[in-house]
Amino acid sequence: SVRDPTGASIALYTAKLHHPNKTGNHVVLQALFYLLDRAVESFETQRNGLVFIYDMAGSNYTNFELDLSKKILNLLKGAFPARLKKVLIVGAPVWFRVPYNLLSLLLKEKLRERVQMVKMAELRQHLPRDCLPQHLGGLLPLDASGWNQQLLAGQNGRVDPVDELVGIPLEDSSIHVPGSEAMRPQELLAHLGRLQRSGVYQEYEELRREAPPGTFHCSQSAYNQEKNRYGDVLCLDQTRVRLKPRRNERSDYINASFMDGYKQKNAYIGTQGPLDRTYGDFWRMVWDQNVLLIVMTTRTDEGSRRKCGQYWPLEEGGQEVYGHIAVVNQRVDHHTHYNHTTLELHNTETCEQRHVSHFQYLSWPDYGVPTSAVTLIDFLGAVKRQQRKMVKALGPHWTGHSLGPPMVVHCSAGIGRTGTFCALDICLSQLQDVGSLNVFQTVRRMRTQRAFSIQTPEQYYFCYNAILEHAQRQGLLPSNQ
Repeated sequence: SVRDPTGASIALYTAKLHHPNKTGNHVVLQALFYLLDRAVESFETQRNGLVFIYDMAGSNYTNFELDLSKKILNLLKGAFPARLKKVLIVGAPVWFRVPYNLLSLLLKEKLRERVQMVKMAELRQHLPRDCLPQHLGGLLPLDASGWNQQLLAGQNGRVDPVDELVGIPLEDSSIHVPGSEAMRPQELLAHLGRLQRSGVYQEYEELRREAPPGTFHCSQSAYNQEKNRYGDVLCLDQTRVRLKPRRNERSDYINASFMDGYKQKNAYIGTQGPLDRTYGDFWRMVWDQNVLLIVMTTRTDEGSRRKCGQYWPLEEGGQEVYGHIAVVNQRVDHHTHYNHTTLELHNTETCEQRHVSHFQYLSWPDYGVPTSAVTLIDFLGAVKRQQRKMVKALGPHWTGHSLGPPMVVHCSAGIGRTGTFCALDICLSQLQDVGSLNVFQTVRRMRTQRAFSIQTPEQYYFCYNAILEHAQRQGLLPSNQ
């Protein structure tokens, strides 16, 4: 019951426990397929993939069949290609490793890239100690109530210790954490140099082609459709924010999605720019989720197009009532590229009051991306400092994550600039923490929560350049590069 640091599920096949004279290949393959098929029903596994460990430690010729090994690897390649992140062949005996072409017999090009032979002692280089299954080497206890035992049960309910597979857990573990393919700034620069703009666009296209791993039933229901700013920008049912129930309310729907941050569950709520008819829902959500900070990355109007409603009182001293939440503008601080507004919220039903900071970034052009990342990253820094300050002010009353409640982030649709802002925050947080990051993995995971996040290849390319620009400013890259 473990996952790797990227949130991938771990499956274990133990060769030592296989006795070909007792159990035919078809039984092993049926069990393996059934267990993996059950595992990928999990939304978390669909999102984060599988790591398959082929444990050969302690096995010998009496446990091994070349034909079965071929079929197992072909099964993984054919049935689970999009989900399979890595295959680790652990503790392979000498007769399996030499001659080396024996491994080549088992693998084909696409899969070969993801397969590594490692010794037991080297496993920590691939998986941290607390992620390693306890039963490597064939020491696998039988779980009397487990459905995998029932599946493999022999006559009279007896189970031979053969072909046992560790069931893949379905618990939630979707936060962004350092993965095995993370790059340091110098490697990121080299990666960008190899790909050039066209290659990065192609990398984005690979992400764009991946279908969202969930459903949109609630967004598409007739009653809720009018609450969507754009008919083609919908919320996944699996990650949508549900409004707390109220008397006489027909729906708990708002076009908003929980999104994980770096080592933080539900760090953001990605949402659309509120519509006139959803102002009340928006402020209900802010209150329900104890939000301290709202990030707005658009103007209300750009060019001749309405991008977002004026959902808060604009002038200092102004006040408006949205549903049962009264909002008072206490102060506006104007900066070169953004405005910071301090709002006081009053719940007219409970007579409670709270403060919320509203940050509006003003320097994102009508179309495309900022010409320089400096102003956006400085804006991100100001947002993070304010969030820390407000969490600290909560004191012992706040018992959640040390980084605080979710931060609401929105643009117009809630996927383009919103996704870009969140991706930069995640990547730069990881860079600061461990010195490496992976843009592709970050955006891929983000899109499993707020579908279609990062709306254009230009925004995806901007993420790369913004990170490198920041790395250079921080002295992590030479200035001449």
